[in-house]
Amino acid sequence: MSANLEKSRYKKFENLELLARQVVEGFITGLHKSPFHGFSVEFAEHRIYNPGESIKHIDWKLFGRTEKLFVKKFEEETNLRCQIVIDNSSSMYFPAYGRSDEKLSKMDFSVQSAASLIYLLKKQRDASGLSVFTDDLNIHTQARSNSAHNKLLFAYLNNLLSPQPQQLNQMSNPSKILHEIAEKIHKRSLVIIFSDMMENISDPDEIFDALQHLRHNKHEVILFHVFDKKKEFDLDYQNRPYRFIDMETGKEMKLNPSQIKEKYRDALAQFHNNLKLKCMQYQIDFVPADIGAGFENILISFFKKRSKLF
Repeated sequence: MSANLEKSRYKKFENLELLARQVVEGFITGLHKSPFHGFSVEFAEHRIYNPGESIKHIDWKLFGRTEKLFVKKFEEETNLRCQIVIDNSSSMYFPAYGRSDEKLSKMDFSVQSAASLIYLLKKQRDASGLSVFTDDLNIHTQARSNSAHNKLLFAYLNNLLSPQPQQLNQMSNPSKILHEIAEKIHKRSLVIIFSDMMENISDPDEIFDALQHLRHNKHEVILFHVFDKKKEFDLDYQNRPYRFIDMETGKEMKLNPSQIKEKYRDALAQFHNNLKLKCMQYQIDFVPADIGAGFENILISFFKKRSKLF
C-alpha cells in the first residue's frame, strides 16, 4: 500500500478519542428514543440513591424530571473494573490488510469498539485496563480511572491501527494468555474480549478451560466474536477462482468459492453454534460482532451486563 493510500486509509482514526466520543454520544442519543431508555437515564454522572445515606448530594433537578432519586457521583467513585482484551493475531487484520478498497478490518472494528467502551467507562467513573496478545501478552495495564491512564490506553489502541509487516503470519495463543490475565487482574473484574476465535490451537477446549479460569476467579466475561459476515460467513465473492492465504500460517489455497459455499456455511454455522453453547455452559456472554453492523450491539451488550452487575 502506498504512503498516500496508507494515510487516507487511517485518516478517520487520527483522533481515536474524538471518534469514540462521537460513537458514544450518538449511541446515548439513540438510547433516549429507544426501548433501552430505562437503563440509560442520566447514567454518566449519577448513581441511584441508597435509603439512609446523606441527602446533600441528591440531584433535585434530576428528581424533578424523573421522579427518581439519584446522587451525583465523584471522581474517586469507581464502581467497576473492566479489562479489555484484544486478539492481535494476523487474521484480525482481515479483510483490509494491504488493500485500499476495504474500509474496515476486524482489528479496526475491535479498536474502535474498545475506544468507545473506554470513553464510556470514563464517563461512568469506572476503571479500564487493556491487554493485547498474540502468542505472548504484548500489552497489559491494570484497570485505572484517571485521565492520564486513559490517554495511555488510547495511544496503545492507535498503534494497533497500522499493522507492521512482521504482524503477518502472527498466530495467537489465547488459552495461555487468558490463564495469565486471570491471575494478573483485580478479582471480580469485567473482562471484555475481542477475538475472531481463529487461534489454530490443536484442542479447542483449551480456550474454554482458560475462560472457565476467569469465571473461577470471580470475573464476569463478555466474548465478542469479531467477524466479517459478508466475506467470512456468507462467502460473498464473485464466481471465479481466488487464491486464499491463511494470514496466520501463510498456507495458500486456490479455489472457486461458489463450489464450496454450501458446505463451508454449514461447517461455519456448526463452529459458531459450538462457541455459543460452550459459552452458555460456562456462563459467559457470547456476542456475535459483525464488523459491517456498526457498534450499537457492542455498547448495548455492555450496558446489559453492567445493569446486571450493579
